[in-house]
Amino acid sequence: MTDAAENRNFALYETLVINAARLVFLAVFFAAWEYIARNRIVNPLFIGIPTEIAKFLWIGLFVEFSLIKDLYWTLGSTFLAFVIGSVAGIITGLMFITWPWFERFSDPLFSALNALPRIALAPLFLLWFGLGIWSKVALGASLTYFIVLSSAVAGIRSTNADHLTLSRTLGASKGQIFARVTLPSAVPTIFSGLRLGLIYALLGVIGGEIIAAQHGLGQLLSFLAGSFQISGVFAVLFILAILGTALIALMNSLEKWLLRWQ
Repeated sequence: MTDAAENRNFALYETLVINAARLVFLAVFFAAWEYIARNRIVNPLFIGIPTEIAKFLWIGLFVEFSLIKDLYWTLGSTFLAFVIGSVAGIITGLMFITWPWFERFSDPLFSALNALPRIALAPLFLLWFGLGIWSKVALGASLTYFIVLSSAVAGIRSTNADHLTLSRTLGASKGQIFARVTLPSAVPTIFSGLRLGLIYALLGVIGGEIIAAQHGLGQLLSFLAGSFQISGVFAVLFILAILGTALIALMNSLEKWLLRWQ
């Protein structure tokens, strides 16, 4: 057996052991949680009950489909917020690079807006856009925008100066330099901002839904907490945790696909 085959077998064995250890840990954790809640060592009002959480998820996802409907609203708002905030951030970043004077002129204003807690703007967004999805989209996009803007500017400016000089020496046009040198080298940095921007878009949407909404997981979370349905609260939190993890995994896969040439 070659060294490469041995390394693959060892890596597979290591992965199986790690996954088995995770499953054992989760089984022990939830069993202990169930025991503590059922025997009221800690009041279930504060921590919920795992079997009740599972029951809530089963009914909401596969029987009444209520969680699916709220998930649809939250995902739709998050997608719109992410696209709007990301496109606006990248376009502004390109403007900063193209016209440095514009960046110097607008830097104090953008710094002040970025320092402003966007959640404080939620009442204004509700007044301007109403209780529908657009107030949540505006809040999520405002969070995504500055993150993507910073990463776009940093990524474009991180291009190797020697590569730019060589490209100009070989007679490449500005468009060719941007498309074949600047943009590919900036993609990893931009994607770091996009990955973080997607999570912040979700956070902004959830925050807006908690404050006031007609649909969405945030609105459901607020209702369940207000009516002391703690098992339901934990069920929604589990969905949000899984959703955030899935979104990050999706962005990682997309980044690997775009950078497959490296």
